[in-house]
Amino acid sequence: MTPKLHENKFLVKPGKDISLKHWDPSDTSAFDGNELAAKEESKKINSKLDQLQEMLYAENKHKLLIILQAMDTGGKDGVIRRVFEGVNPSGVRVVHFRTPSQDELDHGFLWRAYAQIPSRGELVIFNRSHYEAVLIERVHNLVPDEIWQQRYKEICEFEELLHEEGTTILKFYLHISSDEQKKRLKARLSDPTKEWKFSQNDLVERKLWHEYMKAYEHVLRKTSTKSAPWYIIPSNHKWFRDLAVARIIVKTLEGFNMQFPAISNDMKAVKIP
Repeated sequence: MTPKLHENKFLVKPGKDISLKHWDPSDTSAFDGNELAAKEESKKINSKLDQLQEMLYAENKHKLLIILQAMDTGGKDGVIRRVFEGVNPSGVRVVHFRTPSQDELDHGFLWRAYAQIPSRGELVIFNRSHYEAVLIERVHNLVPDEIWQQRYKEICEFEELLHEEGTTILKFYLHISSDEQKKRLKARLSDPTKEWKFSQNDLVERKLWHEYMKAYEHVLRKTSTKSAPWYIIPSNHKWFRDLAVARIIVKTLEGFNMQFPAISNDMKAVKIP
């Protein structure tokens, strides 16, 4: 029997009060199997995702936006690399949200996000996103309180507009513990192939862990909606994180009930010389 993943366990219901200390980042109980079974299941899901993404691109009807948020070392790059391994790059685009340029700042905090939303047939992944405006800018006091508090409403209205225009939105918060982050930062320093990822700024941000947890709790409570839900993914175990994210994406794509476009009878009658 194929092990099941109970992905609804990760869903943040609209308006639900969130305390991240009650969400165990090491929890794998939503999967009826062990790590080996999960890795085998991930291979099957990855193959299914490849097929569904090709159908999404060929049908040119639906739009899917995936938003990844996490603390440093939370696994955003890992999810992109593993979950989408082998997927045809046609119709898939990854957008990295780094420090905004002056032009982006001049246009407002949602402008650069709107410029990168998916077109029909496209799957777009935001590696970080417009949510930085209520995370980093809040934690570092870069804008007044009344500004970032107003932004929750603006974000919800923005995402509702995307939904009304035909974009399906999935938002994943990759939840790790402070101890796991420490372990991963140490691993970067001990691996020559990963030490380039380490920055002194990682330590600055780590000192603000509790402030970030509070900011994330507010984000999850105030911006998880029926049109754009948040999923809290336990991410201390990478194998479980990848399986959970992949399964939710595949289930969403399956819900589109897509079909490959059929060619006309005239085209079927064409003879290739």
